[in-house]
Amino acid sequence: MNELAGKAILITGAGRGSGRALALAFAERGAMVAANDISPVNVETVVEEINKRGGRGGAFIEDVAKKVGAQNLIKQVEDAFGKIDILINHASVQPRVPLLEMDEWDWHRTLDVNLTGAFLMTQSVGRVMRRQGSGVIVNLITLDQESGRDEAAFVASMYGLEAFTRHAARELNPHGIRIHAARTGKDVVEEVLALLEEG
Repeated sequence: MNELAGKAILITGAGRGSGRALALAFAERGAMVAANDISPVNVETVVEEINKRGGRGGAFIEDVAKKVGAQNLIKQVEDAFGKIDILINHASVQPRVPLLEMDEWDWHRTLDVNLTGAFLMTQSVGRVMRRQGSGVIVNLITLDQESGRDEAAFVASMYGLEAFTRHAARELNPHGIRIHAARTGKDVVEEVLALLEEG
């Protein structure tokens, strides 16, 4: 996909899972990958692999569930790559705790990372993209037949993210910003690449 060559792509939660797979796939297609995670352990390994293969990547350690963290992340990525063409919101937590035993902290942290984090990143990167005149944001959503058992907070956050994506898409489209939702899974790379190809 030559359209990704030279694009600056920011991926939150890029240390593992679908975020990691997308980071490697984008780098292979010539994109500059800004890989974010709250912990350096996994994400630095991903960036090392990207650079070892001849790609260009950078690791950015921030908590996107906090406004200061999200804003610091965006500033660092702009300083490193000069722009942000694509944002992939993948950062998430998934506590498996029965509803009647769930601690309030687990509930709040899940919504903070999975939903508030996506809001903060969409808002701040959206301002960058509005200034640039274009951009694409993809929110990764995990909802399958198995979701729902001991995952009340996680499922609530995913449905909230799905609704947020629809409304944000309508609001930001006039600024040249496209927003999509993509389901995680074995074909997530192909699904996201297809969304990015849309006009």
